[in-house]
Amino acid sequence: MIVRHLRRIADRAVWSWAGWVHVWRTEGSLHQWIWANVVSAALAFALPLSGAERAVLLMGGILVLAFECLNTAIERVVDDISTEKRDRARQAKDAGSAAVSVAGIAVGVAWVVILVSRFALGGG
Repeated sequence: MIVRHLRRIADRAVWSWAGWVHVWRTEGSLHQWIWANVVSAALAFALPLSGAERAVLLMGGILVLAFECLNTAIERVVDDISTEKRDRARQAKDAGSAAVSVAGIAVGVAWVVILVSRFALGGG
């Protein structure tokens, strides 16, 4: 029984990695978000921020990557159903893209709030 559960965990890790590799190979926007995360993380560690502030910024960036993976999944399913142009297909793809954008904006807002509260308002 333990071996079966360990095998399931291993299978899920393999499938997740395959999904990540697919998104990496096919979506240039993932590369852009990774670079944004590298810059954000470097700044988060270079600036005098608290551990909680760093955690929020790092977590937000990673969540943007997760949203990008979900957006790719939506696009693949829509394209698999039909290649013809349909309003609902476009709307589904646009909604997935909007989710990525909103997540990115959320990280930007977190940065603004942290920086303003730390430096403009004399906090920290």
